Parts: sequence; structure tokens; C-alpha cells
Amino acid sequence: MTITRQNGSLYTSIQDNIATIEFGHPASNSFPSELLDRLAKEFKILSDNNSVAIIVLKSEGEKAFCAGASFDELIAIENLEQGKQFFAGFANVINAMRVCTKLIVGRVQGKTVGGGVGLAAACDYVLATEAAAIKLSELTIGIGPFVIAPAVERKIGLAAFSELTLEATHWKNAYWAKEKGLYAKVLENTKELDIALEHFTQKLASYNTQALLAMKKVLWEQTEHWGDLLLERAKTSGALVLSEATKKALAKFSK
Repeated sequence: MTITRQNGSLYTSIQDNIATIEFGHPASNSFPSELLDRLAKEFKILSDNNSVAIIVLKSEGEKAFCAGASFDELIAIENLEQGKQFFAGFANVINAMRVCTKLIVGRVQGKTVGGGVGLAAACDYVLATEAAAIKLSELTIGIGPFVIAPAVERKIGLAAFSELTLEATHWKNAYWAKEKGLYAKVLENTKELDIALEHFTQKLASYNTQALLAMKKVLWEQTEHWGDLLLERAKTSGALVLSEATKKALAKFSK
């Protein structure tokens, strides 16, 4: 399926019981709200598709995996309701990934920031390249990674999440992300990444689908409250983005 290029693109293909979702946007594969909404709905559709055993999540191009949410939309927020709706975008995607009945394998080919780190953390298994550095820069503009925090902390632990969040101007390389548990494997380049991805997903898709579903449930135990938690976190971020300090920080980026 597709959406207008102005709001990014989203394509899904299914082959050999493996569904591949590819998203893209000219601004370093960032997510406007409409694209986040389409992605959340796509996970729900594939969750109910009996011909799908595994889902692969990837972005287009050879550079950035995901630059997070749309900065233009962030700057344009004028009230609390708009703020809540904006930050609920990634909350809804992460929750859709959490309750999806299929295991989700992430393909991270390049740098990822903010909400993009949350997407990677919400995958059940992630393959990445050496170029796939990560950063959570939210504190630099007066907000924080509140919505994605549960997903990231679940993968890398509180200490690593604290380090990543508080060192808001520093990139952590792919091997740091692997050491902390965000990535399962780091490959030298995209060619090696795609070879490893194909081999892994084909093997995974050949397993008993009932066992895969049961494993998915086990991996996400004790997250049932996230449906409410992430939306509450969206309210927190929505309020902070209206603060004087954040408005001042965002003004530096206004066109």
C-alpha cells in the first residue's frame, strides 16, 4: 500500500510467508503523523493475515534508518491536544507491534534517532550494519523520550537507557547497541545485512506458526498495561512541548 510522497511512503510485500514493510520519507525516513497511523494499521492487518508467519520492518535507501517523528509537525504544535496526538503516533505503532501476533524482525541499515530507536526496540529481533548508530536527543529540545522509554528500557535496561538519554548529543555506535541488547547482530554492510536477513527470516518462517505465536506472547509478558502507559506518556510530552523552554529551543529550528 502507498501514501503520498509528501507524507512519506509505505509499501508491503509478501513472499514465502514473510511480509516486508518498507517505509520512507525524504527527510531521513522521518515519520509524519499520517505515516505513523498507516504503519500502526498495517501491523494490525498483517497480524490477522494467516498467510504471514514473519514480518520484516525496513526503511528505504542506504543511509538513515529513521530520523524519528516529523520535526515540522513538532514545531507546529499549538495546544495540548495537538501535542498529545502528535506523540501518540509512536505510542500507537509500538503498541501495534507489541500486540501483533507475528514476530517482527528489524533491518536497521543506518543511523536512527528518537522514535526510530523506539521502533528498533519494539522489534523482536534486529539485524543492523556497522553504520547503525543511535541517539536519543530529546532532552536537547526540552522534552524527553517518554513514549518510547518502556520499549527501549525493556531491551537495553535502565542503566543503558539512562546513559543514552542523558548523553543526548552523543551517538552510540552499533556495537554499543548490540552489547546492550538492542541489536542481535551487526553486519559490515547492507549486502551482508540482507544475506543474513534472508537466511534468518526464511528459517524462522519455516517453524511451527503456533510455536511462533506462543513465543511472541512470552516475549511481551508484563507489558499489557502499555496501552494506557504510552498514551499517558504522550500527554507528558505534549505538555512539555508547549513549555517556554521547549518553545525557545524549537525556535532555533523554525524556518
